[in-house]
Amino acid sequence: MSSYGLGAYKKTSVNTASKEQILLMLYQAAIKNCKKAMEAIDARQIAQKGEYIGKLQDIVIELHNSLDFDVGGDVAKELASLYDYLMYSSTQANIKIEKKPLEGCLNVLTTLYEGWMEAVKQLKKNSTTTSSDAVKPTIDRAS
Repeated sequence: MSSYGLGAYKKTSVNTASKEQILLMLYQAAIKNCKKAMEAIDARQIAQKGEYIGKLQDIVIELHNSLDFDVGGDVAKELASLYDYLMYSSTQANIKIEKKPLEGCLNVLTTLYEGWMEAVKQLKKNSTTTSSDAVKPTIDRAS
């Protein structure tokens, strides 16, 4: 697939994705960039390290900006704290050129991703049950 084709495919998949799918895509991209930053540190590729940490931080900022504190309440506050931790730790990794802070980031991101994956599965399961209940035929026994 050409790079144009790949770009068009990615744009289409984002434009047609549900909010839940976009959230999972953001976490996947954050995890990927965190791992790539760690690899760049191992390889002493300082410029690439900065690029990947920058992408990771852009995603974390987007996740933070998407929080709705009125609806999310305490959960949104906890997520905001975790996102602040991710920003702080990734900044420390960038400044000190150390992998350890990114390992903490990866742990948090992976845990959040797995939690959201489970929540999305439950949401789909519940919506499938609800929609299948709505289309169950009724039998009129009086006839």
